[in-house]
Amino acid sequence: MEESPRDQGRTGRLARLVDSEPFNLVIAGVIVVNAIVLGLETFPAVMESYGDLLVTINSVLYGIFVVELILRIASYGRRPWDFFKNGWNIFDFVIIGGALIPGLRDNAQILRLLRLGRIVRLIRFLPDARVLIYSVVRSIPPLGSIVVLTFLLVFVYGMLGWSLFGEALPQSWGTVTRSMLTLFVLLTLENFPTYLEEASAVSPWATVFFVSYVLIAAFVIFNLLIGIIISSMEEAREREARQELEGRAGDTAVALRHIQALRDSLDALEADIKAADDRKT
Repeated sequence: MEESPRDQGRTGRLARLVDSEPFNLVIAGVIVVNAIVLGLETFPAVMESYGDLLVTINSVLYGIFVVELILRIASYGRRPWDFFKNGWNIFDFVIIGGALIPGLRDNAQILRLLRLGRIVRLIRFLPDARVLIYSVVRSIPPLGSIVVLTFLLVFVYGMLGWSLFGEALPQSWGTVTRSMLTLFVLLTLENFPTYLEEASAVSPWATVFFVSYVLIAAFVIFNLLIGIIISSMEEAREREARQELEGRAGDTAVALRHIQALRDSLDALEADIKAADDRKT
């Protein structure tokens, strides 16, 4: 998804309206009200007393979302298909327009999911949240290597744990799968003293086994994971700043084109006036 909700290449009053901060604040407020209504509908007592009112409010809110979507599509003028070049715009179209499809409109479960999706739309108005989402998306490819490395490490230590403690502690180390499950739990250091105490009574190598595993898995791998996420966040912030600069440059270019057009008009008018004066003389 594109990180910036603002789309380039649009001019006119309608485009300035839908990109303006007051307009976005109003829509964000409507999304918050929609979330409150959705939460109130989970209370049977509230639904029994104010169910009809909540349904009416939800219909009004949905109408506002539909009008917003139409305005944003119309802001593209003669190129409405450009609206779908932005990932967030596609998400909004599916979430808002999906409820109008006859087949989906009759499915209560899908309608609930679409209403939940309206709340997620609030992210598009929060620059920091967009940066975080982009960071997570960008960190997925390198995370694949971390997952493979972690699995191999857990498997190797799982086999070692099975050979060292499997006979005496079958519930935790009786098979390689149980050993790996125990080691996955130990990635969070949960019950670490308990596992260490039990294993120390079985093998003198228990301390070396657990300390080396914690140092490699819980610290080294997690630090690598944090490093990848931080790197992705820095890249996302640079991308956000670059898009903001491109947006300002686009606005400047539009303004310069308008100024040039005015100059050309003035030059043409001046030439017409001069030609008229020459004819009089």
